[in-house]
Amino acid sequence: MDKFLIEGGIALKGDIRVGGAKNAILPAMAAALLLKDKISFDDVPQINDIKMMAHLMRIIGARVDHDNESLIIDGTNCSFYEAPYELVSKMRASIYVLGPLLARFGKALVSFPGGCAIGNRPVDLHLKAMERLGAKIDIEKGYIIAECDRLKGNDIVFDKSSVGATINTLMAAVTAKGKTRIFNAATEPEIEFIIDLLNQMGAKITGRNTTTLNIEGVEDLHSCTVPMIPDRIEAGTFLIAGAITNGDINVKNCVPEHLRSLCEKLTEAGVELEIGNDSIRVKGHSNIHSVNIITNPYPSFPTDLQAQFMSLMSIADGASFIEENIFPDRFMHVAELNRLDANIHLEKNVAVVKGVKRLSGAEVMATDLRASAALVLAGLAAEGTTTISRIYHIDRGYHQIEKKLQAVGARIERVLG
Repeated sequence: MDKFLIEGGIALKGDIRVGGAKNAILPAMAAALLLKDKISFDDVPQINDIKMMAHLMRIIGARVDHDNESLIIDGTNCSFYEAPYELVSKMRASIYVLGPLLARFGKALVSFPGGCAIGNRPVDLHLKAMERLGAKIDIEKGYIIAECDRLKGNDIVFDKSSVGATINTLMAAVTAKGKTRIFNAATEPEIEFIIDLLNQMGAKITGRNTTTLNIEGVEDLHSCTVPMIPDRIEAGTFLIAGAITNGDINVKNCVPEHLRSLCEKLTEAGVELEIGNDSIRVKGHSNIHSVNIITNPYPSFPTDLQAQFMSLMSIADGASFIEENIFPDRFMHVAELNRLDANIHLEKNVAVVKGVKRLSGAEVMATDLRASAALVLAGLAAEGTTTISRIYHIDRGYHQIEKKLQAVGARIERVLG
């Protein structure tokens, strides 16, 4: 099992290019199941979650070609409507096939999803939405069994904002009979991307950038080629890398507007930012100020950057409070950061971080995707050597992160465990 060895204490300097957004690519791949045709995407990184999703698509019957950063999916011969346990249990995004399978085949057999162990992440909103669209839902032996003659448009009100449920409902509703309205829809950039993708395929969706979406069902969709949006979480991770190492990094191929909440907090922490049209330059500061954050749905501070920002706050002057409202149990990185001599303790869904002068290298273990990134950032700032095991977690969402960091001066090496 691979590990990272990191020699910390080096100020990172140079350019880093961000790849396509993992959290947009995965549902986009599922949307390809709506077509009896090809669809292609550019700037798609070779990360493990995308490889697993491609495997699931092939089981369903699609042809998937992922060459370098070009991804082509041909759903012409899809005929299987099952997403089996051995795949879905490894990746939560597999639930995205539920809506497209129902829309195309009138049937779906989908195992309950797994993925990162960061607390309870139910799919109730997905299932209730499918029922509102006319599907009959049963649960049997850990599988979601869904059936319908043809989905029918309806009003759907989400009790809470959910990216996954909003996307799944959009994909199910675009070919449903009649009109669908989604209330309290999520507004993340990945939602905007999926709306644009579906509309380019021939769907009729209005209300983009709002919490109320209107979908008029269509009979047919058609092929298209779509450039991916940049990964805002990867971009944010590299911005924090520049800040935590007191470095000077230019993060290229990003959308600054998608990172507004992080940029505001970095500026508040004393970090200097130069914001361009599609890039952000971060200049670290030797004296990081403590800053409080509260995670909430977009455009508030993203839960997927909470762990990385905690690493930065661990070396800030004074104490900061980090409140997690999306996944209240998402604090498995706290114990590992404390192994690096951070001073963090938990009070329910709030981490109290008392900044220390410096972190110290140690052996730590990655527990989930974003916790892995947080440990890498902490290792870059720590004095001495940090060894991070179970880095397969980070390979789920970052393509060769060690090479990107090496290119800006980091002493990080992947070694066999």
